[in-house]
Amino acid sequence: MRKLPDFPWDRLAPAKARAGQHPGGIVDLSVGTPVDPVPAVIQDALRAGSNAPGYPLTHGTPALREAAVGWMTRRLGVTGVTPTAVLPVIGTKELVAWLPTLLGLGPGDHVAIPSVAYPTYDVGARIAGADTLVAAPEAAADLIRARRPKLIWLNSPANPNGRVASAAELRAVVTAARESGTIVVSDECYIELAWDAEPVSLLHPDVSGVSHEGLLAVHSLSKRSNLAGYRAGFITGDPAVVADLLEVRKHAGLIMPQPVQDAMTVALSDDTHAAEQKERYRRRREVLRDALGRAGFRIDHSEAGLYLWSSRDEDCWTTVEWLSERGILVAPGDFYGEAGARHVRVALTASDERVAAAAARLAAF
Repeated sequence: MRKLPDFPWDRLAPAKARAGQHPGGIVDLSVGTPVDPVPAVIQDALRAGSNAPGYPLTHGTPALREAAVGWMTRRLGVTGVTPTAVLPVIGTKELVAWLPTLLGLGPGDHVAIPSVAYPTYDVGARIAGADTLVAAPEAAADLIRARRPKLIWLNSPANPNGRVASAAELRAVVTAARESGTIVVSDECYIELAWDAEPVSLLHPDVSGVSHEGLLAVHSLSKRSNLAGYRAGFITGDPAVVADLLEVRKHAGLIMPQPVQDAMTVALSDDTHAAEQKERYRRRREVLRDALGRAGFRIDHSEAGLYLWSSRDEDCWTTVEWLSERGILVAPGDFYGEAGARHVRVALTASDERVAAAAARLAAF
């Protein structure tokens, strides 16, 4: 196994300590972890399913898989997915980190990731012993044709910068990948959090055509339904690839707990709570975007998702320090690759009161 990089968040500890000394307390906008309550309808489902003495199904209950298909059809316009091609996972970070290994990649193989990206894409390649290739999203199709990676990660809306890929851009990647035998995996955990652009799923017929061959989409309920603590997500797409993943996960004992499956089924079947949560994030986004703009920050991309990709045209750690002196903690852009070195990621995942406090502190400067 390759040596893993140092855990990036450990480097943020001094800035966090500095921000914590502010008389008004820290405003932590560094991590995209939900702070709002789990919707009552989901909590009720978890409680109702708590008497679960037996082993759950690795493949998930039929009701869960049908709910996932219904949600994709209803909310994303995805067609052609059957419940058989849905596989629940124990939080999508687990899936991202282990997918290259589960797919049999190893030394000599290549995994392509975006130039600004969630660090676990690279970590997953390292765990498998594969090499990582980096490309700007708009150059992904060219990279596939030139280097023929075994797997390429897409992320739209993207973490950390909120960039949204068009259907034409995604379609070009699919075409190149099918010519080269590359598996395309799209991390779509922010897909319902659209602000200035409408994301499209890799599995939408405008992108994939009539087949999902060679394509996988990863979905999480951590952001949509405040279920980060439940570890609830799923992967779907090419039925043959999903079947292979299911077989490996059966042997490895990678099983989502039954009460969580029941809660996830209800969450995917209910759109009301997701709309209410999105509205909370919309209000917080407006407050933070305006405050950052008045304080001299430029916001790039950020068309969707849970973050404002912000820059003062200086080294990201200088910006982190400046904000921490005002009691505000953000994530440095170089956590997500060298291309992010002059940006910081500002999360919308703080309470209304903490967001207002951050805005007030920025207004003073």
